[in-house]
Amino acid sequence: MLAAVCLLGSVACSVADASPTVDQTLSGPWQFRIQPDSAEARTHAATRAWHAAQVPGEVQTDLLANKLIPDPFYRDNEAKLQWIGLADWDYRTTFQVTPGLLRHGHLDMVFDGLDTFADVDLNGHHILAADNMFRRWRVPVRAWLHPGDNTLTVTLHSPIARLLPWLLKQPYALPGEFDSAFGDEPKGKQTANYVRKAAYQYGWDWGPRFVTEGIWKPVRLEAWSTLRIADFHIAQPQVTAQAARLQAQFEIQADQPGKAMLHVEWSAPDGHRSGARQAVVLHRGDNLVMVPIRIEHPQRWWPAGYGAQNMYRFHGEVAVAGHVLASAERETGLRSVVLRRRKDKWGRSFEFVVNGVPIFAKGADLIPFDSFPTRVTPRKMEQILKSARAANMNMLRMWGGGYYESDAFYTMADRLGLMIWQDFMFGGAIPPYDKAFRDNTRVEAVQQVKRLRDHPSIVLWCGNNEVQTGWDSWSDRKKFKQAVGPVETARIEKGMRALFDHTLRDVVTTYDPTVPYWSSSPSTDDEGPANVLDNGDYHFWDVWSGSAPIGKYLDVTPRFQSEYGLQSMPVMATIDSFTRPSDRSPETPVMRAHQKFANGNGNQRLLFYIRGYYGEPKDFASFVYLSQVMQAEGIELAAEHLRASRPHAMGSLYWQLNDVWPGASWSSIDYYGRWKALQYHARRFYAPLRVVPIRKDGTTRVSVVSDRRAPFQAQLRVRVIGMDGTPVWSHLQNVRVAALASTPAGDFTDAQLLHGADPSRSVAVFDLLDHGKLLSRHVVYFRRAKSLDLPDPGLKATLSADGREVTVSAQRFAREVWIGFGDLDARLSDNAFNLLPEQSVTLQVDSTAAPDALRKAMHVRSLYGATVATNSAGMQPGTKP
Repeated sequence: MLAAVCLLGSVACSVADASPTVDQTLSGPWQFRIQPDSAEARTHAATRAWHAAQVPGEVQTDLLANKLIPDPFYRDNEAKLQWIGLADWDYRTTFQVTPGLLRHGHLDMVFDGLDTFADVDLNGHHILAADNMFRRWRVPVRAWLHPGDNTLTVTLHSPIARLLPWLLKQPYALPGEFDSAFGDEPKGKQTANYVRKAAYQYGWDWGPRFVTEGIWKPVRLEAWSTLRIADFHIAQPQVTAQAARLQAQFEIQADQPGKAMLHVEWSAPDGHRSGARQAVVLHRGDNLVMVPIRIEHPQRWWPAGYGAQNMYRFHGEVAVAGHVLASAERETGLRSVVLRRRKDKWGRSFEFVVNGVPIFAKGADLIPFDSFPTRVTPRKMEQILKSARAANMNMLRMWGGGYYESDAFYTMADRLGLMIWQDFMFGGAIPPYDKAFRDNTRVEAVQQVKRLRDHPSIVLWCGNNEVQTGWDSWSDRKKFKQAVGPVETARIEKGMRALFDHTLRDVVTTYDPTVPYWSSSPSTDDEGPANVLDNGDYHFWDVWSGSAPIGKYLDVTPRFQSEYGLQSMPVMATIDSFTRPSDRSPETPVMRAHQKFANGNGNQRLLFYIRGYYGEPKDFASFVYLSQVMQAEGIELAAEHLRASRPHAMGSLYWQLNDVWPGASWSSIDYYGRWKALQYHARRFYAPLRVVPIRKDGTTRVSVVSDRRAPFQAQLRVRVIGMDGTPVWSHLQNVRVAALASTPAGDFTDAQLLHGADPSRSVAVFDLLDHGKLLSRHVVYFRRAKSLDLPDPGLKATLSADGREVTVSAQRFAREVWIGFGDLDARLSDNAFNLLPEQSVTLQVDSTAAPDALRKAMHVRSLYGATVATNSAGMQPGTKP
């Protein structure tokens, strides 16, 4: 009888034949132990015994589940757990094989992910030596299987212990990213460059060092006969509003040559169904065959804010002599994507055009969701992605120092309309130039591109993060080039060009040709120097890393700003989760351990900006609050400057959306999914319609930015009021808001606005109106926050009986109102907002906590009283010291 089966990525295959087929997942029970020959085995005796393990998983998560280590994220436990990544570890399982299974023509052992150096034995036979965390490994194992119990053993080797002795013998070490803070690698001798493993696990300036090992993705035994579908892909050579010209591509591995019939059926989002057939001739071995498809007036996929996220389902079958031998399913969205780069008066543009519509990219950079990848649940991913969509984002940049995400992640992005800028996994370190490394990476890239290419959310493949700009301009790279000399420098540069400009570009061109490739971020795609304002994408770090004033954001207008950021603390509930009360001060050892910037000195940088703009924090809770206010208001200024500069600038991706652990970072959502002030601000500054008044050098320039695809008529209302509510001046004008544009709406000097009013006690309120309906509001200040004479706003907050709404009001102007619920989790429909005098707003509350508990824990604060210099003596509003 004929039978076939496959499961590759998100392609599920089945057989319409009575013969049984098998896709046997080896989910356990598994056991693990420290490798007896590891030096660390002598000092960690409890790990020498076999313990229960979880596959997929990591050594650290298995040790934690068996209570052999403390919580890695609590206090300073990170330093105590570095030994784990220096040891080798054994995993084993026993699984059943039936005589029926052995009758199949092929039995393949498939490892979807091994982290990272692994030796695999099956029934005592060595079957695999793996060396790449990002690859799938398929091994024919029929010869070594027998009926009954079979034993699979995986020995995972420490990447540091494997590579460091070799590296220390080399004439030099390639420049890496962050030296270990724990002494397991000498300064300047980083092994991470030389292994295909998630770089962030070696430590970053926002995350800890946990060098993982493990079977981090499923292991399965695949049995098939005659043929199998290795891949099923819906290529999209041309998609327009009139028609979609597609190709259903089958990769078929066949035992014998012969004729076959391909059949493809599809269902449209509206339920319409159709199909097509194609006769083909299969050769023995690997075959690429296809069925041409034409869909009239396709229901296209659109990014968030531009249309529906329409998805088509395709079902493919392979039949021989009328018998269906294998079938596959694929879901995809039909869309065209172009990275438009044309010369204009500012240089050369950089803009994404989807279905012919230029899109201003609004979003953030995404890092892994956890230090330990297998702890990431679909629910956690969905929470973060839905938060991005809720903040009016339409693009996320998948940063190159982590790992390629799961199929579930990209499916969620498809559904939410979040465009994905997908880096290949190179995070800034200089890669080796040898051919073996390049060949290993090529296999990785082919597998990942083929796995992910049917996701319409992926709109760019990028070779790396900051490899070129680092090589060109970072001081340690410059010293390195001087040390190794021009000949070796040229050899390294040639290797980087071969990898990023040829190998990876060729993979994308071959396997996903309708999606653009970009060699590095930031870069000009090898047209010249990286990180320039008039061409390509741009990373801007003068603010924060360079300690430049926040206003410096207004002095740079790149074509696409793909990275910039300001740090902040997470909310107090998150800090409480990893600290004791005695730890809660900026410079305690525990707070420094959870602040990775500048070797723990990042809290001083936070205080530098807080003190410069807001004043001295009154206490630790105020320090935490002010750090978030500073971050939110600073990033808002930068993002709105970019949006107002459209089409000069066509993208704003701030660093960063999320966290891998609880600590200080540039994120707008902390490790536990709690929104910081920046995330609430992002929902406003990324809104489809936004009035943007930017004050610089005593003049406020007003723009109205619109993502609407049609122009409309609106009104701009300008009011200047005292913080106590006293009216000063008002103005109303009509504005014709252009489609997909930033429309200038006027310049106003301070003198025109203030009319002699005290700038420290007045604010300007800019409202965008549609026949009296408020579309957008923005408040402008005439002094830095620490120089404002903020009154006591007289805030009051009341929770409804059912706990689902909170109403907050202010008697006088309140800046950056924050409503918190202590350690209770509650998401508000808005937070970190301003209230005008005598204004009241009602917000929705999303929480599982009981209303009485919420009511008891609720507190409300604003910028007033957050510093020791802000009316700390309890003065009446408007009085002077």
